[in-house]
Amino acid sequence: MGSGMMMEGQSQLKEMQERVRPQQPLAIRVIAQIISWIFHPVFLPLMVIAFLVYEHPYLFAGFSGFLKFRIMMIAVVCFTFFPLVTVLLLRGLKFIDTIYLHTQKDRVIPFIACMIWYFWISYVWFNFGKTAGGIDIPHEAILFAASAFVSTIIGLMVNIRMKVSLHAISAGIMLTFFILMAFTQSLHFGGWLSVVFLVTGLICTARMIVSDHTTQEIYGGLVTGAASVLLARTLLSMLG
Repeated sequence: MGSGMMMEGQSQLKEMQERVRPQQPLAIRVIAQIISWIFHPVFLPLMVIAFLVYEHPYLFAGFSGFLKFRIMMIAVVCFTFFPLVTVLLLRGLKFIDTIYLHTQKDRVIPFIACMIWYFWISYVWFNFGKTAGGIDIPHEAILFAASAFVSTIIGLMVNIRMKVSLHAISAGIMLTFFILMAFTQSLHFGGWLSVVFLVTGLICTARMIVSDHTTQEIYGGLVTGAASVLLARTLLSMLG
């Protein structure tokens, strides 16, 4: 019993030491905070969808300007507007202590709320061709939305064990998603993959500097994001 208590105390001390990192210079902390804001989990999905809609050579090539705008607005509503409103309402009603979701408890309801929003966008895009004149949403966009949905389920379960980094989850989804596209599409993804790897590194480094996440929580977020994409891909293949 004594050895068990000693091991637990050592584990807690190690975690505390890991969370207390050397203070970085002010300029580096400011840059890290800006990176955290720009690539926030409510904004990063929009960047990926915007890439698919407007930058990818052929995925949305046959879509009119209005349909592209409609798809982007759906993404804005589900990936950004509803999650932000949910967190602000929870803070206003005092269900959470801060909008920054510093504790595992504060993250439970937002995880469940985002699960609903992400399921809705996945469902709408999966059935888009039935309501938009027979024009189907490309599989890649559906896969990305489904990956975000699956990540809320896995993230909620992981949150029971540790305060997994939400930034790292979104970065893990983006990175794995682009790697899959590089392997499955006959396009040269070298430049895009370089940018995605750089952004992923910037996000995780920034969270190490300006957040209280441990390395385990950041790497856990990357693994959670990657697993979500692979699981979502499997589920979509089963649905046909």
